[in-house]
Order: sequence, then C-alpha cells, then structure tokens
Amino acid sequence: MTSLTALLCLTTFSNLVASGAFPAVLPDIARSAALADWQLGIVAGAFGFARMVADIPLGLFLTHNLRRALWIGPLVLAIGGLCVVGAGGFAMLVLGRLLMGLGQALSMVAGLTVILRFQSGTNLASALAAYELSAMIGMLGGAALIGTLPAELAWNTAFLVACGPQLAAIAIVPRLLSSLPAQPSAASLFARQAPSGTPAATLTRPRGGASMVPLAFAAGGLVALTYSTMEQFVVPLRGSREFGLERAGVARLFMVQQVFDIAALIPTGILADRQGATRVLPGVLLLMAAGNAMIGFGALPVVVAGCALFGLSMSGWMLPLTLLRRDTEPERIAWRTGLYRVCVDGGIFLGPFLSGVLGMRLGGILPAISTTALALTALLLLTRARSSGTMAIHG
Repeated sequence: MTSLTALLCLTTFSNLVASGAFPAVLPDIARSAALADWQLGIVAGAFGFARMVADIPLGLFLTHNLRRALWIGPLVLAIGGLCVVGAGGFAMLVLGRLLMGLGQALSMVAGLTVILRFQSGTNLASALAAYELSAMIGMLGGAALIGTLPAELAWNTAFLVACGPQLAAIAIVPRLLSSLPAQPSAASLFARQAPSGTPAATLTRPRGGASMVPLAFAAGGLVALTYSTMEQFVVPLRGSREFGLERAGVARLFMVQQVFDIAALIPTGILADRQGATRVLPGVLLLMAAGNAMIGFGALPVVVAGCALFGLSMSGWMLPLTLLRRDTEPERIAWRTGLYRVCVDGGIFLGPFLSGVLGMRLGGILPAISTTALALTALLLLTRARSSGTMAIHG
C-alpha cells in the first residue's frame, strides 16, 4: 500500500467513527425528541439526501479543486456532528445530518477520485478494498465505542465522544496534501495505469462489447438502498422495539456485520483482481439478498446470522466501481464517479426515508423489494458478462 493510500485510509477511518455510532443512538434520539417514524426517517435520510444532491456538483468541482475538497470535507463533517450533538429539536437534527452528509460526500468522492486517478490498474480492486476496509473499521470503532459507554450517559454526550476522532481527520489533511501527486495529463495517467507490458486498451471493454456502466450504477444504488434501510431503520428499530435491545445490544448487531465485512474485504479485493469483478459481484449481490431477507423477517438469532451474511456481502461494496473504471476514460473519472455516487447516495437517502414513511407496520415491504431487485441484478450481470465475453476479463 502506498503512503498516499494509507493516509486516505486513515482519514476515512477517522471520518467514519461518528457514522458508525449514529444508528445505535437513533432510538434514543426518537425518544428524547419525541419524533414520529416519518420524522425519524427524515433525520436518518437527510445524510444520504445531502450526499445525493451534492454528488454531481462535486464531480465537477473535484475536476479542478481536489485539494480543496480534501480540506473542506472533514471540517464540514465536524460542524455537522456538533449540530447533531447540540440539537434543540427536529430541525437542528436534520441540519446536522445534512452537513454530515455533505462533508462525507466531499471526503469520500475526493478519496475515490485520488485512488482511481493515481492507483495502478493491476491493483485497483485491492486499493478500493483497503479504502473500504478503513471505512468499515471506522464504523466498527464507532459502534464499539458507543456500545461500551454507560447506558445512563445522555445520547448527545455519547455521540460527542464518538465525534472526537474527526479531529484526527482534520489534522491529517496537511500530510495528505503533501503526498498528493501533481495532476497528470490524461495521456500520461492512462499510460501509467496500464500494467507493465500491457496495452492501455486492455483496461477498457472489448470493442463491440456491451457496457457494464448501467448495471454498475444499478448495483451500487441497490447495495446502498439495502444497506441504509438495514442500518438506519430496520436493525435499530426492530432491535429496540421487537427484541427489547438497549443501545449496547443494537451496537453489537452492527459489530457482527462490520467484523465479517472487515474480515472479507481484502480477500474479496484480491479475488476480484484475479478473477474479475464480473465474476465476483453477482455472488456478492446474491449473498446480500439472503442476508437482507434474514434481517428483515427473521427472529433474533436469524437476524444475527443475517448480519454476518450481510457483512460478508458488504465486502464487495466497491466492486461496481471497478466495472465503472473499465469503461471510463481517465479524464472523465471525477465526473462519472460523482454521477455514480448520485445512485449510491440516492439509495442511502431513500432507504431510511421510505422506511420512515411506511412505518414499522409496513416496514417489510422495502426489504422484500430490495431483496428481489438484488437477485435480479445479479442475474442480469451474469447474463451481460457471458453475452459480451467479459467473464474472462479481469476487473
């Protein structure tokens, strides 16, 4: 791993601790602020809504302002966390979550753009897996931290403690900027990303082959929709209302998911580098469909097992980007990454928002739809890969 990738991973870890802690305090927020389910859905969904709205402007902004984005992202995240902690009511909670979403969009899209621009093509899936690994360790750290704090501690105090690592992300930025290479030309970038002795054209899809970009967008959006529904609504509210779990119990369910995710991330990245994302991604989607159904409809032991399966499937969170990279010219990476993130962050917004609108009584509808859609997308990916002859092409 290069020093640049390592610094990006460390920054992402620090940025994600508060996000990992937030779902565990969601039932406490609902009780203390007397929020209805639809209000709770808006509070949880505001994070993804801000990311979704910001993604396309960010794709344009990052083309010429990558260094500024790496500075601004952690600062906005910290301000958003303080707004949530000091929330006087529904409106301030929503504002804080909007700012947190905007800050994370800046940080994540900037980090992904750096990796997609400067990481060698032969190790792209592994670099993306390492980046995702740092995010999941941050999420796990946030869930573990919130789970170890005393239950008597007010939720906003506990969340403030979880926001502490954000200061480390801000402190890392100067070192990160000094490690960032100068902006290369499109031609030199593309030549450098090609494996030694391999023509650059092999990094793009075969002539006449069908583009995987639409299915990459669909897969990314569905994974995000399913994940946000599980994390921001189904697990916290089923855990607290149906199974009687306290804050620590809800946090443990997330820790199960994150431990399995972390354990599988690097192996999944290596497997995708060797076998190709077109072979690995359909299996990931099918595994997520199974885990999602277990979490949405099972008893508590089944939910725990579903969290484990879901964690394994989340190790392929970044695989659609490898398909996207294969069909994208280097000079268009920032723009297309921003467009892809619209699909992803649209799913992150719609999951908890629609769950809140439906309420717990109709809460099973969305998990059922997303489970079916994941399985269908996996089958379409397999069909498209076989028809275009890409099953033998790596990445």
